Amino acid sequence: MKYSYVLLREKDGEFYIGSTGDFGERFQQHNKGRVRSTAHRRPRSLIYYEGCLSADDTARRERYLKTGRGGRYLKQRLASWLTEIRSNKLERH
Repeated sequence: MKYSYVLLREKDGEFYIGSTGDFGERFQQHNKGRVRSTAHRRPRSLIYYEGCLSADDTARRERYLKTGRGGRYLKQRLASWLTEIRSNKLERH
């Protein structure tokens, strides 16, 4: 299996979208600062992932999720969860 995934930086609500064949290892790399694109923006939480049998399908899905249309899809798909996160964040401050 190959995976497309979305990580969230709770501090600013920023998404990071990637893909991998070994999600457990890749997630550890992100949180240990070993991925250059996310090293200075930690910590991150996994909020979404999709599995595909084909590496080509996974790459295509990652590219889609990085588009404006894909971003809208994610926000709609995760709307309830994102609302809950935002309200919890406000309660802590």
